[in-house]
Amino acid sequence: MDGTEGLDWYRDSFDAIVDNVGSVIKGKREVVEMAVLCLVAEGHVLIEDVPGVGKTLLAKSIARSIEASFQRIQFTPDLLPSDVTGVSVYDRQTSSFIFRHGAIFANIVVGDEINRASPKTQAALLEAMEERQVTVDGTTHPLLPPFMVVATQNPLEHEGTYPLPEAQLDRFMARLVIGYPDRGTTLDILDAHGSVSSFDTLSPVIHADEVLQMTSIARTVHVADAVRGYLADVVEATRSHAELLLGASPRSALYLLRLSRARAASKGRDYLSPDDLKAVAEPVLAHRMILRPEAQMRGVAIGEILDSILARVPVPGTLR
Repeated sequence: MDGTEGLDWYRDSFDAIVDNVGSVIKGKREVVEMAVLCLVAEGHVLIEDVPGVGKTLLAKSIARSIEASFQRIQFTPDLLPSDVTGVSVYDRQTSSFIFRHGAIFANIVVGDEINRASPKTQAALLEAMEERQVTVDGTTHPLLPPFMVVATQNPLEHEGTYPLPEAQLDRFMARLVIGYPDRGTTLDILDAHGSVSSFDTLSPVIHADEVLQMTSIARTVHVADAVRGYLADVVEATRSHAELLLGASPRSALYLLRLSRARAASKGRDYLSPDDLKAVAEPVLAHRMILRPEAQMRGVAIGEILDSILARVPVPGTLR
């Protein structure tokens, strides 16, 4: 496929996935779009929300829409790292050790209530999320693409939980909040899932291998020097802001670029615009920024600071 044909196919495939997932996750198209963009941009998603809003169903619907393998890990205090990554078992017949894959070996992995597991078990995900491989007993086992971790946590339940460290949070490309549906959407949910769930009849619209083609197309989106400088200025502004103790990391700048490219391609454009960066800035940057204690006492919100940064950093005029 040439450039224009490839972008058209990308946009049609993206819309098909989003529409398919949207038939199950009602009234949350923006959230669905962001989750699918993270999949294409080779990122991971942290969904922080109350129970029952469809966090796990969202991940399962994406997996079924792209005909991909799916695994769910219920994180509990007694979950062991080997339960996640796998373990080497001695085989008496062959007198050798055989590696048995853990639940992390799937295209889309849901880590349900990830903050309930111990820090040691949480750390088992670090290598898998960043390097897309698992090392057990000195042997490295690759995780086949596409690969995305969708972790969920409940912000209301703090008893018996272990807060995710900054190193873990930084490996999530985006943090999403689904939120409660409005009245009209609630009626749609009752119609779609009241008797037989629409998920039960959900069919794939593309194959997992085609997601890799979408990723390759997104990488070809042109980024002008001025837009690249704008991205760097936004990230740098988070590091020098007086209200912030911790700003955005270099990894977040890379994630911001990759997710913005995926979004530009979904709009049928072969170039990146500042609007693409602004659209994905909060999901990518907000969970990496930490307020100073005095700012927390005054009730300052991360979102307000990020909005002020985006309003203050000059927007370039040259995009190509």
